[in-house]
Amino acid sequence: QVQPVESGGGLVQAGGSLRLSCAASGSIFSINAMGWYRQAPGKQRELVAGIDNGGAINYAESVKGRFTISRDAAKNAVYLQMNSLKPEDTAVYYCATLRSVWGGPNYWGQGTQVTVSS
Repeated sequence: QVQPVESGGGLVQAGGSLRLSCAASGSIFSINAMGWYRQAPGKQRELVAGIDNGGAINYAESVKGRFTISRDAAKNAVYLQMNSLKPEDTAVYYCATLRSVWGGPNYWGQGTQVTVSS
């Protein structure tokens, strides 16, 4: 079992920035990759970004150039720096352990709300 715990969501104006953090506890030796998903009201949950133990990274097209994922292996943590936020980025953001940077979530965090006002 792995338990990811997110923090750092909130309300921000369009064009602003937020940084999400996620710390994983439990059977961390089993983690191949970690990443972030988001789910907006009425929409499917989508992969935003993933990063693996080797440093490979994958981003959704909609966030490329604006979001940066990073990982601190020593702290079993993953971060998502979100810049130039848009109202369409509004969603609940979930941290997850992944099979690869392309997805395949194993364990989910509880989610953190990000709201971008226009």
